[in-house]
Amino acid sequence: MQFSVQRIVGALRHTAVLGALLACGWAQAQTGPVKLLVGFPPGGGTDAIARTLADKLKDQLGMPVVVDNKAGAGGQLAAQALKAAAPDGMTLFLSHDHTISILPQVVKNPGFDPAKDFVPVAGFATFVNALAMSGGTPVKSVNEYVAWVKSQGAGKGTVGVPAPASTPEFLVGVIGKKYGLDLQPVPYRGSAPMMADMLGNQIAAGVGSVPDFIENHKAGKIRVVAVLGGARQATLPDVPTFAELGLSGFEDMPYYGIFAPAGTPKAFVDKFSDALAKVVAMPDVKERLTAMGLTVGFIDAAQLAKREHAYTQVWTRLIKASGFQAQ
Repeated sequence: MQFSVQRIVGALRHTAVLGALLACGWAQAQTGPVKLLVGFPPGGGTDAIARTLADKLKDQLGMPVVVDNKAGAGGQLAAQALKAAAPDGMTLFLSHDHTISILPQVVKNPGFDPAKDFVPVAGFATFVNALAMSGGTPVKSVNEYVAWVKSQGAGKGTVGVPAPASTPEFLVGVIGKKYGLDLQPVPYRGSAPMMADMLGNQIAAGVGSVPDFIENHKAGKIRVVAVLGGARQATLPDVPTFAELGLSGFEDMPYYGIFAPAGTPKAFVDKFSDALAKVVAMPDVKERLTAMGLTVGFIDAAQLAKREHAYTQVWTRLIKASGFQAQ
């Protein structure tokens, strides 16, 4: 079969035009939806954050954005799904520090390597973790909690955490050591089931993110008694930090970011990053996220990569010092 020079040139031009369309973002033929993976079940803090953003992102991108909950193993299943996804800009992963910076250090075979399998898209907020009491306890402060555990169980107690080998689980051990308590973490498959047990007084205490607790704290159903971080939270001005109580070393702020599969074209990353920047700058979105206990602040892909690396280094030291062995 013979091709004329004109046909060859035409084919090359067609290819160049198609490449230009793809380089500019999603081609018009793509109608979505964009999948926003979340590693925790519906009803938790991360899920609520993802749905708040997805509702606005669809307008910026001109196509549907759906939250795809792949709950389990502290976000591990969602991370594996992102690794397996095509790098076409249609699958993204909204995650906090646990799955990206901590989980690969505490699981021998997580099934993904953030440095090789993901590319940062953008970050949009930081947050802090907190210690909260269920409504069935009389506890209103950390000191009261320590006294209560000693009176109820001779210094032994259980504390819910949203995922195994997570920041909250390590914090349970640190709290127990500081106050001379034998506290055992009880890992859940996300914050929603942990919160359900706290609301049902099935477990007296829990450690999780402020976004996990804030709504029920404001409703008087649980009580947040201390937060991490270097300063009190605007949404919880009367709640002291652990640093104020003499428990330092947890001042670094965990982060929320969005990631894409490795190999995703920069044009797609930039397209989504720009859309996210516009969304988190919207007054109603910022107000909503702030009310959830987040400190909203957009950072681009390079800044997110830098934050991820720094936070990973912090937890490398903390995990090593704890003596924890990857499982």
